[in-house]
Amino acid sequence: MKRPSINRRTLALVAVLALLLALLGYVALRSGPLATVPVTATLVESRAIAPAHFGIGTVEARQTFKIGPIVAGRIKRVDVNVGDRVRAGQMLGEMDSVDLDERIAGQAAALKRAEAAVLAAEAQIREAAARTAYTETQAGRYEHLLQQGMVSAEAAGAKRQEHQVAEAGLAAARANRDAAVQELERIRSDREGLIRQRGNLQLVAPAAGLVTARNADHGTTVVAGQAVVEVIDPASLWINVRFDQLGVSGLHAELPVRIVLRSQGGPALAGRVARVEPLADAVTEEILAKVVFDSLPNPLPPVGEMAEITVALSALPAAPVVPNAAVKRVDGRLGVWLIKDNDLSFAPVTTGAADLEGRVQILEGLTAGERVVVYSPRALTPRSRIKVVERLPGM
Repeated sequence: MKRPSINRRTLALVAVLALLLALLGYVALRSGPLATVPVTATLVESRAIAPAHFGIGTVEARQTFKIGPIVAGRIKRVDVNVGDRVRAGQMLGEMDSVDLDERIAGQAAALKRAEAAVLAAEAQIREAAARTAYTETQAGRYEHLLQQGMVSAEAAGAKRQEHQVAEAGLAAARANRDAAVQELERIRSDREGLIRQRGNLQLVAPAAGLVTARNADHGTTVVAGQAVVEVIDPASLWINVRFDQLGVSGLHAELPVRIVLRSQGGPALAGRVARVEPLADAVTEEILAKVVFDSLPNPLPPVGEMAEITVALSALPAAPVVPNAAVKRVDGRLGVWLIKDNDLSFAPVTTGAADLEGRVQILEGLTAGERVVVYSPRALTPRSRIKVVERLPGM
């Protein structure tokens, strides 16, 4: 009586296990490692491509003039505002002179006094020269009388002494004159230095340009070298561009470019590569270049605006090409997943130039007409079961 009960339990357990095994098999075949992987595929084409480089840059000015005082001081006035056009030599503002004008006036008075001292010294020289000439004549006359015995030796010696004293006085007068001249030159130099210092208090535009920044207003105290007004030369606008170091070969000066300004949009502007910088950015792994406009846009773009730069290179001869999404790196090797008779195999390739439409040349490893995987929802292996679809879900 108990055997039938045991058989029913066994059958029920077997049925449950069979159901679980079937469910596991279904899951493994549909979503597990044995599941079929949907992929998109394409044929390898033989075609010519026109490689190009794409970069992002900012508008900058080659010539930027940061105008400020050479000594610390307080701003007396600023005469220009942002957006004003200025000409070369135009006064843009002025620093407070404090007591500089009074010091210049004091030096002017000292200069006149020094000039008078020079005139007085020259008069003393003339007086001393006349006395020297007179005493020289008297000394010579007394020497002649001494030889004739008409005067004593003591009288002739006194005249010689008077002549020597006169010569010493003339030398002293000349020394005083030299000192007065040197003092005059010192005062004149000091005054000229004060005048130049006074002139440096004027903030003058070194060249014609456009005011792009007014960093301080009147009454503000600034330090030496601090920019009060910034002026740029609008004709010197160019774009500082960054290109990815990967695949940037062929970039050089004078290549034509297309420029799209973020603020203006619309058709691309024409330009050219002015130069490729000799130093790259080691942190971002980018090559730096300067791009200039063939003709400046109107209105002028603001300094610092972003721009998209496309550098077109010469078209290359026809060669096998695939979408760059088809190129994968597996175990350190670059290649593509090749489909043949619905089986997968990894084919190592050597890539060449790429264009901006996402196509890359295959120099070695593929021939035209072969079929390769473009997209797959997960990593593939040679044992993967695949199903080629038009597009993947969610894409």
